[in-house]
Amino acid sequence: MRVGALLLAAGRGERLESRSDKALVLLGGRALFTWSLHALQRTSIIEGIVVVGPVVKLKAALAAAGAAPDRIVAWCEGGAERQQSVARGLEALPAGFDMVAVHDAARALVTPALIARCVAEALEHGAAIAAAPLEDTLKRASLMQIETTVPRTGLWRAQTPQVFRRDWLEAAHAATRSIATDDAGLVEALGKPVRIVPGDALNFKITTAADLALAEAWLASSSASVPPRKSC
Repeated sequence: MRVGALLLAAGRGERLESRSDKALVLLGGRALFTWSLHALQRTSIIEGIVVVGPVVKLKAALAAAGAAPDRIVAWCEGGAERQQSVARGLEALPAGFDMVAVHDAARALVTPALIARCVAEALEHGAAIAAAPLEDTLKRASLMQIETTVPRTGLWRAQTPQVFRRDWLEAAHAATRSIATDDAGLVEALGKPVRIVPGDALNFKITTAADLALAEAWLASSSASVPPRKSC
């Protein structure tokens, strides 16, 4: 089965205290979305990538980074909501891709190894997502008053990538009449099984300026690789 990927890069950057689109905020000297794009490009089982977001700006940022557009099979504009962006990405993904990996560009430190594990699990079971077990004690409160402690056993924080059979994902989007925060919820609503792949601590979503600073600090202390440059 051929595996394609949707890279969602249409989010806004208000909570990052940035005037630019979130995907274009600089991380380690280059646009945020190029980090997860590079990870997808380095995952051998991913054969095609659709980049979803402000196309002209994203293409310009990729060129400015000197990064290669390897395996990008389409670009398309995002929607007002994440769910609409995924639907547009699915429409832009060429025929022949039987599995689809959906990844948020804001999870810039994702690794090819995690992507590959999610794909392998989805190929076997039809759907799989990266997720991290909850470690903190949870409290339910009202008006800043604790009402109860919520058992955390069996609770996971969903991440991306989320990988699905394409027909399941397309059917899930066609069937929904509500806004969902992730695609796994839509596929679950169809009654399809979705497997969990333990995620990485570094696969956090860069949402605030503090998150961006944390990612910058990690990159500064690591030997993170740079994307391949276009050949002359």
